[in-house]
Amino acid sequence: MGILFGTDGIRGIAGEGLTAETAYRLGIAVADVLAPLVSRRPCVVIGRDTRISGDMLESACSAGLCAAGCDVTSLGIVPTPAVAYLVRTLGADAGIMISASHNPSEYNGIKVFGAEGFKLSDALEESVENIILSDSFIKNSPAVKGGSIGRISRPDGAADAYISHVSSILAETKCRSANRRRVLFDLANGSACACAKKIFTPEHMFGYAASFIADTPDGMNINDGCGSTKLDALASAVVRGGYDIGIAFDGDADRCLCVDEKGNIIDGDAIIAALALDMKRRGKLSGDTAVVTCLTNLGFHKLCKSSGISVSVTAVGDRSVLERMLEGGYSIGGEQSGHIIMTDYATTGDGEVTASKVLSLLCENADRPASQVFGEMVHMPQISKNVEVGHDKKNAVVEDAGVCEALRAAAEKLDGCGRVLVRPSGTEALVRIMLEGEDAAELERMAEDIAAAIKRALGE
Repeated sequence: MGILFGTDGIRGIAGEGLTAETAYRLGIAVADVLAPLVSRRPCVVIGRDTRISGDMLESACSAGLCAAGCDVTSLGIVPTPAVAYLVRTLGADAGIMISASHNPSEYNGIKVFGAEGFKLSDALEESVENIILSDSFIKNSPAVKGGSIGRISRPDGAADAYISHVSSILAETKCRSANRRRVLFDLANGSACACAKKIFTPEHMFGYAASFIADTPDGMNINDGCGSTKLDALASAVVRGGYDIGIAFDGDADRCLCVDEKGNIIDGDAIIAALALDMKRRGKLSGDTAVVTCLTNLGFHKLCKSSGISVSVTAVGDRSVLERMLEGGYSIGGEQSGHIIMTDYATTGDGEVTASKVLSLLCENADRPASQVFGEMVHMPQISKNVEVGHDKKNAVVEDAGVCEALRAAAEKLDGCGRVLVRPSGTEALVRIMLEGEDAAELERMAEDIAAAIKRALGE
């Protein structure tokens, strides 16, 4: 992990940790890295979510690209997976998404995709970062003139190809129910607002009627009490309104989580489990394997073992998941948080593709409610706790002797019937604690002990 790039691009408070100058420098850096890879003027597509800072950062990034001789296609407000898809569809050389995903509105971020729709490799990210941080390079970078300066286009309907792609997946649904089911979507006041109402229409959603909440973005209300990280409002609305399922996206719509008809959360582990089981039954699960991270609930592993599905475990982050999937040729993987990748349809986590497959599976199980279709996996108690730790200290603090002793004590108490994991966040100034076992109250006490050890290590 570099100085600027975390596990999911560059991220920070807009105007403070992430400035217009940084975005401008990134534009120049991406253009410089691309130039040797293409034999013509490079073209980059740019999308953004609904944050108020998106205009500033997109304009600055586009200016840097144009100043270095790249053409830019502005997609406007679109989901992150739309950028990844349209890079390939439009024949662009790279894609840039301006979004801080599930974070509050004051944050923003920048993700970069290569020509094949995958996030940049660590090596290319490092090259881009070195240029951004090099004052001498920026000051002495070759200036283009006249007709060599890049141009910006803003085509109407830029996201239509992506909308058609996801709609075609949804249209594959073969609903066996005579009764129309009702689904409530939470758009997080984010990127999904640009596409979801065009995808999840009666024309494409055989057997479903859709309603929407958190669908009026104002630049400041993205993820504010809504979306995949704050499911209470959706759960209440589903139960109150008698919906069959609720589906929530995050700010840039690369995540999808659900709630069942009873208002219970269907997390990423449960979604992957249900989809993988269905794919195995239909002979569509490549290698009979699902790829998940070290945070995936032990209940997932137990279900897969009893169902003849192998589980490949990676470090946290959808980049790690995708790398393993590509290495093994696997077709489904993801995270508990709702980043779910299905390589038959996408090159990155795609919330709207995931939602389409969730609705398809529910529709094919005409006589079963969502609580049953997505309830085959039994979750073991899992406790998560975050401790605020500065970016400059979070890696070192997890190696502190007192913290290591607290971890050893917790592992000893679990005695092989659970697990404990402490890790620095890849995107935020946090150390994350996760414990899993049979007794939730005991897990909570152990989490408090570890959090206290971290605070002592910080001198608090």
